[in-house]
Amino acid sequence: MTKILLVEDDAAIAEPLSYALKRETWEVMWCPTAQQALDYLNAEQVDFMILDVGLPDMDGFELCRQIRKTNNTPLLFLTARTDEIERIIGLEIGADDYCAKPFSPRELISRIKAILRRVQPPAPIPVAVNTTEALSVPAHPDDVLLPPWHYQAARQQVSYEGQTLSLTRNELNLLVAFLRRPNWVLSREQLMQAAWPHPDHSLLRTVDTHIKTLRQKLKSAEAQESIVTHRGLGYELRH
Repeated sequence: MTKILLVEDDAAIAEPLSYALKRETWEVMWCPTAQQALDYLNAEQVDFMILDVGLPDMDGFELCRQIRKTNNTPLLFLTARTDEIERIIGLEIGADDYCAKPFSPRELISRIKAILRRVQPPAPIPVAVNTTEALSVPAHPDDVLLPPWHYQAARQQVSYEGQTLSLTRNELNLLVAFLRRPNWVLSREQLMQAAWPHPDHSLLRTVDTHIKTLRQKLKSAEAQESIVTHRGLGYELRH
């Protein structure tokens, strides 16, 4: 059963939302404060998190930063803030999506389902391992083997020269989009469609900020120069 952590201090929002989530046969843990959420996460694992930005004991963005130090579980922000910069900050620090208040529980549930579909790895397909040919091809049809890059779909991992990269979900989706089209210039719109569960509700500038953080992480693997900017056009993975 899918387990969802809801961090929301307003009972008038949390109680009907919890009811709607439980109707999807999901298990819901409601924490009204950030500290209670952190204590719960130290003891339990969840499949999805919904965080309110305006919590009484800690800013929701700071809570997200603390969670992302050790936990890559899909995460969505609930926020009454409508400023563009606030939404960008939330996505930059590791959120998968956001939903502005007031919101429809039906819309929120559809966003959660879309994110879960993206993050749940496909079942691995058994392959023979006793021949040279079997070892030279990807183990799953969605894998990408582009030395020195290797994307393993079942594990949702990308490695460079054998080193597994530590990426957020959106960074992973961006990099996989590049690996599927090496030496192609991909526009921000194309990258948004490939990497975000609800591209129509996201901002093109978000692509730029995620490319920046992706490059920083590639630097440790000595691959920071792989992604090239084409001003006015988009980005390219040079291979």
